[in-house]
Amino acid sequence: MKITAKFAAAAFGAVAFSSAALAGSVTPPGERAGLDLASPLPEGVYFLNIGSVGSWRGSNTDNAFDYDVPILAWSTPWSVLGGRIQLLGAVPVISASSRGGIYERGLYNPFVAGQIAWNLGNGFSVSYLAGAYIGITGTHVYDNNGVIAVRDPLNQTTFHQQLALAWHGDGWNATANLMYGIVGDNDTAGYWTKQNADYFNYDLGLTKTLGKWEIGIVGYGSTDVGTPRRAAGASYVQLSQFALGGLIGYNFGPVITQATVSSDVTTSGYAQKETRGVLRTIIPLWNPEAPKAVVAKY
Repeated sequence: MKITAKFAAAAFGAVAFSSAALAGSVTPPGERAGLDLASPLPEGVYFLNIGSVGSWRGSNTDNAFDYDVPILAWSTPWSVLGGRIQLLGAVPVISASSRGGIYERGLYNPFVAGQIAWNLGNGFSVSYLAGAYIGITGTHVYDNNGVIAVRDPLNQTTFHQQLALAWHGDGWNATANLMYGIVGDNDTAGYWTKQNADYFNYDLGLTKTLGKWEIGIVGYGSTDVGTPRRAAGASYVQLSQFALGGLIGYNFGPVITQATVSSDVTTSGYAQKETRGVLRTIIPLWNPEAPKAVVAKY
């Protein structure tokens, strides 16, 4: 079955990689920019891989902050109030480092979520997603001598919600993905935060489909919400940022790819601005066969 990028993206951007241990929003800003997360997916099972490389706005030295997220999504045959029920999960991996400083590599918090998506007609769609990044142990932060600097910074669970809006018409695609996360406590993270701040992210996109190609612009921002509970003696600086970039995608048929490159325009509370590239590959694994037409024989 042929699927379009707007459908294939609908459930996938919900899974992102969380950067709680590195400070800032748990969901990485911009990971969903340009994705239609509102339109319901056709019934079936889908695989998506999201890979990202870039700098790390949390450190002012030479650094890198990369992640990879394999995702499995099931667009079920069930609906509620006309909205398609969709389930998804992922087990991300992280690699973050700062020259002469700390580094962190390994599994990241698994993510599970449920989503309900409506096609409203006239090109408009809306969806609501609720899920959680599940706290884990065993992935530590190390200093440049290989000594554990922070033990189990990922041992916190985050409740994540998303409201997604989309419009498609005459080949144009406008998307807005609004996210709010409530970050739980971490009692094993030593001198680091007992809890990161809750966060609000907004990922935006405006693209044009030209045959099998998709091109356009993306913009995204993030901000802390409220003041987190901290370890004794720790200070807190509210974090926020806004970035702009471009998107290019290509529909190979059953496989769809999208790539974005973006850079911070402004930041507050971070050590430096960040430049980031994201590559998404979407593969449908299974879709039900269309009912065969009944031919009457006389």
